[in-house]
Amino acid sequence: MRRAEIERLARRHGISPTRPSPDNREVAISSDTKRKLLSALKVDLSAAADRETAGTRQEPKPTLKEIPRSYLPDFLSGTRVWGISLQLYELRSARNWGLGDFEDLSTMTGLAGSLGADFIGLNPLHAPFLADPDRCSPYEPSSRQHLNPLHIAVDKVPGFTGNADLERQLQRLRQTELVDYAGVARTKLQALRDLWPEWRARAATDKTYDPRDFDAFVAQGGDSLRRHALFECLSLSMTARGAGAGWQKWPSDFQRADSAAVAEFEREHEDDVRFHMWLQWLAHRQLMQAAARALKAGMRIGLYLDLAVGEAVDGSATWSEPEVYISGATVGSPPDPFAVDGQDWHLAGYLPSMIASRETSPFRRLVSAAMRYAGAIRIDHAPALRRLFLVPLGASPQGGGYVRYPQDRLLQILAETSAEHRCLVIGEALGMIPEDLPDDLAAARILSYRILSYEQDDDGFKPAAAYPILALACISTHDHQTLAGWWRGADIQDRRDHGIVPPNLIEKHLEHRKRERRRLKAALRAAGFGLPKRLDARASREALRQLTVSAYRFIARTPSLLVAVRLADLTDEKNPTNIPGTSDSYPNWKPKLSVSLEDMMSNPLVQRVTEAMRKERPQNRLARERIGSRRILNR
Repeated sequence: MRRAEIERLARRHGISPTRPSPDNREVAISSDTKRKLLSALKVDLSAAADRETAGTRQEPKPTLKEIPRSYLPDFLSGTRVWGISLQLYELRSARNWGLGDFEDLSTMTGLAGSLGADFIGLNPLHAPFLADPDRCSPYEPSSRQHLNPLHIAVDKVPGFTGNADLERQLQRLRQTELVDYAGVARTKLQALRDLWPEWRARAATDKTYDPRDFDAFVAQGGDSLRRHALFECLSLSMTARGAGAGWQKWPSDFQRADSAAVAEFEREHEDDVRFHMWLQWLAHRQLMQAAARALKAGMRIGLYLDLAVGEAVDGSATWSEPEVYISGATVGSPPDPFAVDGQDWHLAGYLPSMIASRETSPFRRLVSAAMRYAGAIRIDHAPALRRLFLVPLGASPQGGGYVRYPQDRLLQILAETSAEHRCLVIGEALGMIPEDLPDDLAAARILSYRILSYEQDDDGFKPAAAYPILALACISTHDHQTLAGWWRGADIQDRRDHGIVPPNLIEKHLEHRKRERRRLKAALRAAGFGLPKRLDARASREALRQLTVSAYRFIARTPSLLVAVRLADLTDEKNPTNIPGTSDSYPNWKPKLSVSLEDMMSNPLVQRVTEAMRKERPQNRLARERIGSRRILNR
């Protein structure tokens, strides 16, 4: 195909002719990149060339005259609220099995509700690879439409009885500083398999084991649930044979869900498939119970769930529905000052042509799967509503490019599903984004995501009054150090130690951090908050605690409707949750909190920050109870 034809096809299929560079220039992408991206989008180049020759054209669809608006609770028109954000797996407790579970979540909602919080913000709870538990990033799940069974509180499943040997295993799993995902998965899955035949035997006579609810869940889940359960069975079987958990390394006749070999396997493993459906049902029931407990605790929003931007290329989702996913390219980000080579997140994204197609589109099913449990969802990398940066397989991010998505249709789906589920929408849109995208998201009534360290301009940190109303404000996220760690420059040291940023840039970043520290102190003092006299990079622990309290009071005074208090800030964690740009060199998604749930309420910083939040964002308890009761009835 001639170069001119490639250029025309690229424009027609929404491929941007340029990408950004670390020095803020636009760099033209090559014809070879465009060809690869067209192939990844499943464009038949030869057939497309014939249509071009014949002079056929695909007219662009008209844009919406008015941007549809997502749901916003009425009570937010007269108040501002706050909540606590955490990674569910990081919770420690005297009863869990070495990884935070749905019973820990229920306990946490009770604690947070008693402190005046209106929501609990969580990492994605998407289904991982049960056959390869150490693939533990919640942002690279096997499927976003199903839940993580490792969060099931096994001791709360009716019929469970422990023993001394099991308790010894659990004590070891609880005491580790890092989550032992393989140990947790092995222990939980064995215990649940032991419970499965008892559940089937007792289901007909014991109301606790009502089979009708399970049967209804299976019927509602349809082919999506069946194929996910089938994938889990195959994945475990293939791992035992040495082929691995991901389908791309399986024998060819098992790489398609609709093959004869897969159908035969399903017939031979009918009970195992049913067992994995049961795991999804247990996870669903326990998460629903946690959501209900949050509302009963007086939370007006309840659970706030995070949606990953994509899925593993070799997981359940791409195996079950290959026709709706991009092939030949993965989702990433272009080069920028903090990742000069760009990033390849190795995630599969929906095809732009398929994401919003049909009434039960992939995007509608995705957001509905989260909204059924939540009063709010956060869309990780909300610019994906308009465009994704795709990296062709075998290429570096410098060889990638942006591809356009049907933003109007996706916003329409968000408006419809959020109204149906009474669930507000938050959009994380940081880094290199289209200039007008924030205006579109605000018009769609999607809350922006405002991180303190990002809210700066040439004059320093923005004053609290400059924050937008339609926003969630926070100090940091799972991709950042805690405030104390940021103050010490630990994130910069991490980027140096793991080779993410060249050594010649580290000194510049450290000098910039010095200026940021001065500017943050100036902003806090201008807002009327007292700070310790000695507050430099080597400040004492108590000085950093005072800084943390003042910083949270600062964002609490913003007009932003929501403020999230990060639990890791309150427990003063030294180890980051995740260091973006690392894989094997740091145990991402494994560090546990240093404080257990049982000791949380006696933690000094928990007490000081939550007291400050109650003062800055006082709540009307009676109104909270009325709203919570209505939401429970409407679920």
